[in-house]
Amino acid sequence: MLPSRRGYPARVPAALALLLATAATGVLAACGDTGGLEGAGATPAARAPARLWPGLTPASSPAYDIGEVEHAPVKGVAVPGGDIRGADPVAAVRAEIAAHPEDYAGAKARYHETSVRMADCGTDGAGDEAGGCPVLRPYYRDLTGDGRPEMTLGFRLLPDQLTAVRVYTVEKDRLVRVMSYEDAVSAVELAGRTVIVRSPSEVAGYEYRLQWTWDADQRAMLLTSDEMLRTDDGGRHTTRPSASPSPSVSRSAAPPASPSAGAR
Repeated sequence: MLPSRRGYPARVPAALALLLATAATGVLAACGDTGGLEGAGATPAARAPARLWPGLTPASSPAYDIGEVEHAPVKGVAVPGGDIRGADPVAAVRAEIAAHPEDYAGAKARYHETSVRMADCGTDGAGDEAGGCPVLRPYYRDLTGDGRPEMTLGFRLLPDQLTAVRVYTVEKDRLVRVMSYEDAVSAVELAGRTVIVRSPSEVAGYEYRLQWTWDADQRAMLLTSDEMLRTDDGGRHTTRPSASPSPSVSRSAAPPASPSAGAR
């Protein structure tokens, strides 16, 4: 039946009905021809996750502090007009070095060479990746969704082959650090509201990929993904430096374990 203008069924002429029936038969026959639809086989049955040790007492607090939330005002660094592009990235690194003398001050400090090489950065706030200055060029992008850019900054931790990655925002004309991480870094990417850090793995053909995403409730970039993924380098083995990352949202915050694909 075909619908009429008033919503009532209209009668189908006999010739048209025969034509429709013939066309439908041809379509059904074509499904069995070469190139037609074929079954994909049996579909595996869906299974719910199996919960292990249901009698285990749930933990009420973390065993190790890995610094999930970073929200730290930076003292002594001006933000002219509230525009983070006017803040001196070298001054931000110098402020961090001054706040942590145990890591940078003195010949026996872990990153003493970084402190020494800061003298090569000059006073214009321009880090020179090709020179002796350990501060890398900053990048600016809106990571919080407020329409204003944040500053993503990196600097070398020397003599270890590590890179510190920081994200700064502005709150009431103050520079605030909202992400802090250091590791043997292969690459850093910005995607939307997310900072992605890639690091080599002890396992040949794999790398670690960590993602931080802005969280408005915590007013910080939170570690939202920590994965071990295959690389496309043909299985080339990459060796991590002997120095382990610092405890700031890093894998070294966990208790010592024997290296394996699953140990983080």
